[in-house]
Amino acid sequence: MDLSFQLYSARDFTPWEDVISMIAGMGYTQVEGFGGVYEDAPAFRALLDANGLTMPSGHFFPVGSFEEGLGDTLASAKALGMERLFCPAPEDAYRDGADAAAWTELAKRLEVAGQKVRDAGLRFGWHNHHWEFMPFADGTIPMQLILDHAPSIEWEMDVAWVVRGGADPLEWIAANADRITTAHVKDIAPAGECADEDGWADVGHGTMDWPALMAALRKAGCDLFVAEHDKPNDARRFAQRSITSFKTY
Repeated sequence: MDLSFQLYSARDFTPWEDVISMIAGMGYTQVEGFGGVYEDAPAFRALLDANGLTMPSGHFFPVGSFEEGLGDTLASAKALGMERLFCPAPEDAYRDGADAAAWTELAKRLEVAGQKVRDAGLRFGWHNHHWEFMPFADGTIPMQLILDHAPSIEWEMDVAWVVRGGADPLEWIAANADRITTAHVKDIAPAGECADEDGWADVGHGTMDWPALMAALRKAGCDLFVAEHDKPNDARRFAQRSITSFKTY
């Protein structure tokens, strides 16, 4: 099973021609897009084609990218050959102080957006961070509100962010096997290590139990895995160590 590479991980190591050549040379065959590579989608597609890479999935932010900005989003996605589109984060207003009603309204917006994307022949889902697992005073979990009120959208689980949100990813995988189609493969450094990398680690070099997590995700039917590091100080090291580790799971 091939591992995709979230290009956000290499945003500080451009030019993109060098990044794409590097990861293709390591054996990656797929990448996941983000806003930094959509300015000239046809040209970026040509770069991927020249290096034997495809882009089956991509991130588009904010939610408005699937509302008033839907036309541009679909044009970029189709030019790049994407099949799955994910909204990767809530706007700032939801990150601190938003209540259950606000998250419910966000979920309803996602449900409407998902239908529009599917009407265009593509797939749509949500990518989590840690905010979604931080409970309200009554114990309500924002991620559950998204799942409940946007019942037709997919979930791209960022497993390490689930952990940073204080939740158990294995429990969430077991409870939502029918929703998780894609997963971010990311690792967390031991406490006190990799401070200059925001505490993230290369896949297989941190504290995440990836053999158990991969087994659970595969059992759930997840079929697209994406390596990501939010702040690597060496993109080459991250890319190489991560694909090497992934091949053992």
